[in-house]
Amino acid sequence: MRSNIPGLRRPWRVLLSAVTDLAGGKAELQRHVERPWASVTFAGTRHTIVLAFTGEDAVAAGDAFMNALPEHEFTIPRQLVADAAVVSVEQTMLPQPKLTVEIELLLLEDS
Repeated sequence: MRSNIPGLRRPWRVLLSAVTDLAGGKAELQRHVERPWASVTFAGTRHTIVLAFTGEDAVAAGDAFMNALPEHEFTIPRQLVADAAVVSVEQTMLPQPKLTVEIELLLLEDS
C-alpha cells in the first residue's frame, strides 16, 4: 500500500535528486526508466538514467560523476542502492563538448 502522506517522496524522485546532486548540478536529465525487479529474497526496482553534460565545465563534472558513482553511498528512505554502474558513455566535441552518460541503479526495498 502506498502512503499519501504529504511530503513523502516516491523513491525514484529521491533517487533522481541524489543522482543530479552527485553530478554537481551540471547534468541535464535526458531519460529515466523504472522497471520492477525481484529475486527469491528481494524486491525492488531497476533504474536506467541518461544524463547529458554540455560544455567544458560540465564534461569535467561528468568525468568526476562517473568516477564517484560506483562507490557513492546513497541515502534513500526505505531503500538500499544495491548496485550503481555506468553502462554507456558517448562524447562529442562539436558544436561544443558534450558527454552523455547512461547509468543503471538497483534499488531494493529495505523493510
